[in-house]
Amino acid sequence: MRGAVLITGVSAAGKSTVAQALAERLPRSAHVRGDTFRRMVVGGRAEMTPELTDESVLQLHLRYRIAAKTADLYFDAGFTPIVQDVILGGDLELFTKLIRTRPLHVIVLAPDPAEVARREAARPKTGYAGGWTIAQLDAALREQTPRLGLWLDTSRQSVEETVDEIISRAGEAQIA
Repeated sequence: MRGAVLITGVSAAGKSTVAQALAERLPRSAHVRGDTFRRMVVGGRAEMTPELTDESVLQLHLRYRIAAKTADLYFDAGFTPIVQDVILGGDLELFTKLIRTRPLHVIVLAPDPAEVARREAARPKTGYAGGWTIAQLDAALREQTPRLGLWLDTSRQSVEETVDEIISRAGEAQIA
């Protein structure tokens, strides 16, 4: 896969695991974890909750700009950057304009809500703090997010099967 890869989906969709596995399959790659940039804000961090504030949106968009720039820098240095973050609704289109690297492969992991609940219960961290529910994020994904790139229902796939499908269908994931 040449260019850059963006992997998005709701919390517990498997973004981190799939992005890491994909990065490990590519000869020169970098895994850019969007949440790392959120955690870098120590004083004054505004968490993303269902009751969005102007400050939380400003910080979210800052995080996206940093992730896009980081991906571009890795690409310029000869790596395939794989950005992974929760990017839903109109922010998906926004992010594709922030990153200049092309081709850009957009992968949307969209397991069914029951599978997301199972995965969330099985992991040590929680993606559903701050008042969010799986149903709310799933609705934002399916009803408000533009159909860009390759959407995969990974409910019944292993990580390896998902990575195989991403690689084999990379052309379908490319956006202009």
